[in-house]
Amino acid sequence: MSSVAEAFSQISNLINDWDNLSRVVFSGRRRNFQPNFERIEIRPVEIKGEAKYQISESDGRQVFTKNLSKSELNLNGYLESGFANFLVETVTGTFSLRITKKGEPLIHEDKNPHERFTEHDRKKERLLNPADPFLIEVGISEKSGTIKPSRQDKYIQVEEFLRILVPTLKDALDSGKLPKPTDEQPLQITDLGCGNAYLTFAVHQYLKSVGIPVHVTGIDIRPQSLKVNTEIAQKLGITKSIEFRAEAISKNSVKKSDIAIALHACDTATDDAIAWGVYHGAKILLIAPCCQHDLQVQMKSAPEPWTLLTKFGLIKERLGDLLTDSLRAQILRIKGYRTEIIEFIASDHTPRNILIRAVFTGAKPDKNEISKYEELCKIWDVEPALASRLDFNE
Repeated sequence: MSSVAEAFSQISNLINDWDNLSRVVFSGRRRNFQPNFERIEIRPVEIKGEAKYQISESDGRQVFTKNLSKSELNLNGYLESGFANFLVETVTGTFSLRITKKGEPLIHEDKNPHERFTEHDRKKERLLNPADPFLIEVGISEKSGTIKPSRQDKYIQVEEFLRILVPTLKDALDSGKLPKPTDEQPLQITDLGCGNAYLTFAVHQYLKSVGIPVHVTGIDIRPQSLKVNTEIAQKLGITKSIEFRAEAISKNSVKKSDIAIALHACDTATDDAIAWGVYHGAKILLIAPCCQHDLQVQMKSAPEPWTLLTKFGLIKERLGDLLTDSLRAQILRIKGYRTEIIEFIASDHTPRNILIRAVFTGAKPDKNEISKYEELCKIWDVEPALASRLDFNE
């Protein structure tokens, strides 16, 4: 078996072969390492006739891009910075490396060719075609296939949610956290509190369009949502791979889910969605909270000197939102998820633009992290709804 150093040497050779390179992705955190970025993507670009490497470094919230010549590219620095997953796509095939928790290299190669795009300024491609029949059926697009002016924000909101889901899913598949979906065992996704099912249909249509076998279930307690969404699915002819149920989030009848998503489930319905995902084995949680009142009601007296902030109602409300989501994220970390809180869309499209992204790693909780959580709850004299739903304090 090759050593990590030998695998890195293979990766270097493939990347240095600029004329045959298509795309490179470094992602995931190697045990006992902490990369400066969550994900790095490298692709070949040609600028004024000169061969360059375009480096896109993502911290989970922003992407920083730069173009470097071969002599400027510090490839060893990237390879040694602590990533666990390495994917190199070329015109002749794919080379992927995953470094296990024991530091052992797992290598996979195939001979499926990849296209090269070396244009410097590539137009940002939309994941959702505005003319997709589902967008017309749910009322986001006109029959002509153009987005309705009044629904632009909703379209962008769903599009940007997908832009977070897609790389998160790809990383989970590349790293083995999720098994490769098949027609017999498709990817199971549950949309909790689906409402008008914009996101439910979008996830289904996009993943189907890129050839990922998937079964999506939309959960909403309102019978009218079940009726309308099922009728749309029937019109689109997709009822074999998408379904809807009129059930409460916390008591729905789905037995297992690979990915649990929730877009703006109100107040503690967000906690219901998170808890349901944890209990039902979801490896990925993508949760956009909404209308957080639970802790705001509990924050009757603030510890000093925080009264300087909480004496202002607006500031207290926003502080309650931040405290709620921070404690949710901490609980998920302690439950074995790698968790981040990111902005998934600009605030001019919606003020409800926070997203909790959690990927299950099974890592054992650090006692210090548990102590921090307990101390924060004690200082503010609060008990998060999510803690009770996960029997966290028992």
